[in-house]
Amino acid sequence: MALSSFAGGRLWGARQGTGRPWVLALPGWGRDHNDFAAALAGLDAVVLDLPGFGAAPEPPVPWSTAQYAEVVVAALEDLCGRAVVVGHSFGGRVAVRLASDPRVAALVLTGAPLAPPPGRALPRPPLAYRAGRMLHRAGLVGTDHMERLRQKYGSDDYRCASEVMRGVLVKAVKETSEGAYVPALRAFVEAGGALELVWGEHDQVASLPGVTAGLQGLAEGAVRTTVVQGAGHLLSPRLAEALRDAVLRQRVATG
Repeated sequence: MALSSFAGGRLWGARQGTGRPWVLALPGWGRDHNDFAAALAGLDAVVLDLPGFGAAPEPPVPWSTAQYAEVVVAALEDLCGRAVVVGHSFGGRVAVRLASDPRVAALVLTGAPLAPPPGRALPRPPLAYRAGRMLHRAGLVGTDHMERLRQKYGSDDYRCASEVMRGVLVKAVKETSEGAYVPALRAFVEAGGALELVWGEHDQVASLPGVTAGLQGLAEGAVRTTVVQGAGHLLSPRLAEALRDAVLRQRVATG
């Protein structure tokens, strides 16, 4: 897919289909527009490279997901009327931040780390790392020592990221632990928005029960949930097919 610019050149991504787009898709952490090639094949859609991934340059400072949404919302102007917004993983976090925009008719989320598993907080960094971070902030240990601690104790995503993107990731994880996302999802559904959750059965990154627990009490049928047998966190062919089905179900919402 050839890259295109959106929002007056402020954003980069790929355009699929031949008509005015009605789908906006946001890839996950470390991913790019190619992830949605199968799920959205033949549909009129825009798939963005989020800042810091693919062709998009990093943000100037570590952004929160709300700041990502402030930039991404401009892409809605390139779409036809109300949109179906699709978010995978980190892109799902940003998609939730877009939900209050009246141009968003439906959200289709997959593998989005929006809440910890029920009854469990996200794990804190090991004590050795926290102590080293405190000493580094106090100027008592050097940058090289701190980087060794990051490489030893950080997640794969954290270790591979630049300094700016590490800051983005830390903010996003903190937002999840503080419950920043699910209330926004509830408000979206209560206001009449359509929400579908499409999750891999073996997703070890994002807790589906954590999300659904926070949505309890909504009207029956207000949220449609699909668990894809044998799928994990990334958009495998089976998960992409289920995601496509969900997007097509929500086509009516953009009418």
